[in-house]
Amino acid sequence: MEVIQIYHTNDIHSHFEHWPRIEKFLLTQKELHQERGDEVFLFDIGDFIDRWHPFSEGTKGKGNIELLNDCGYDAVTIGNNEGINLPFEDLDHLYDGARFDVLLANLYKAGNTPPDWIQPYKIYQTKMGTRIGVVGLTAPFTHLYELLGWELTDPVAELKKWLKTLNEKSDLIILLSHLGLDVDERIAANFPEINVILGGHTHHILQEGKQIGDTLLAAAGKYGNFVGQVSLTIHPDKKIKTKQAILFPFETLSEVKNEQRKIEEFLSEGKELLKENITFLKEPLKANPFEETKLSRILCESLREWCEADCAFINAGLLLGPLSEEVTANDLLAICPHPINPCKVELTGRELQEVLEKTTDPEWPERKIIGLGFRGTVMGVMVYEGVVFKEGDIFMNGEKLDFEKNYSLALPDMFTFGHFFSENFKSKPKKYYLPEFLRDLLKWKLQMNA
Repeated sequence: MEVIQIYHTNDIHSHFEHWPRIEKFLLTQKELHQERGDEVFLFDIGDFIDRWHPFSEGTKGKGNIELLNDCGYDAVTIGNNEGINLPFEDLDHLYDGARFDVLLANLYKAGNTPPDWIQPYKIYQTKMGTRIGVVGLTAPFTHLYELLGWELTDPVAELKKWLKTLNEKSDLIILLSHLGLDVDERIAANFPEINVILGGHTHHILQEGKQIGDTLLAAAGKYGNFVGQVSLTIHPDKKIKTKQAILFPFETLSEVKNEQRKIEEFLSEGKELLKENITFLKEPLKANPFEETKLSRILCESLREWCEADCAFINAGLLLGPLSEEVTANDLLAICPHPINPCKVELTGRELQEVLEKTTDPEWPERKIIGLGFRGTVMGVMVYEGVVFKEGDIFMNGEKLDFEKNYSLALPDMFTFGHFFSENFKSKPKKYYLPEFLRDLLKWKLQMNA
């Protein structure tokens, strides 16, 4: 009976405080299994890179790739943090030094041309001749990919396209899916020929996997809080006898010698790469999520000007700290680490009033935000540019809001996702500005004012 061991990670998001233990665990387990004669595979399911961390920002993600190399990964797929949070050229050369396969079936360059650094699938063959077909898919943020110069196709359509080939060439099929749990469950129900789905994107935790029909789903949460293992036993006729999934919590992994020093080295190396001076300020700029400050006004002004909009708003919680007189690239990353892009929405005056009134909700400043690119904690107070609330009315650049007139509103793109204004913006024309993050706008404005 053949034994195949599969270890998987997903949505690490550059949480390197967990990486030394994870690396030691994976290398140790791989050696143990190989000594027993088991086959071992190691896969990452995307969002391994997150530009909030100085090491990832300073190396443009290539430092992360070296970590995967050092750990001996066999293959990865990409997540949206690799796909839409890096400029085209940076993603196109991200994996130049990779010693593993990048498997992704639904990403193309313009003209439906596959990038030379990816394969839609790969067939791995074990020492006992078992053929394992592995295919990768990523979440369809189609419009955002297009703005960066990529073409992203429907993942399920691509899966259908390649399954015939995979069935012919493989004894078992594994999907690396950065699509989220709901999509994985539908795929399992509709494509029973897929034996294992290793998932990510929605940060779901499947402690002992989830069986849907003949398909085993496995996922390891987020941030390296868990490492996943799937164990397969294979009959000589290449049929699967048993499938088992388990998660190893980070806390149960063996400590590493000089662990804290290794974690701090990631930070220090990144900060060294980001020490370039951006500008000198005439005075320090304070930050406070619960009051409007000069710094939050500057960010809001930069957003409006960059988008050439009639008005703008931001939440003060986007700024995580102050700036001293000397400003470096690392300082801007520290106070504004979010992979959030500028966005402009076209609204009528009546629609704009409804949106602006929602932002005055007294419960919003204390509201906790998770996801949507936000890397802070609380919403904070709202800061406006071009908008004044006065005696029950709204004035736009000195004139009372005209319900019949059309206006353009600039805002952080996170407000166009999720449930903040889902009904207000659903069918409205929106323009996303990529690859610029809000910290890039802040840099531009501070240099302009210097």
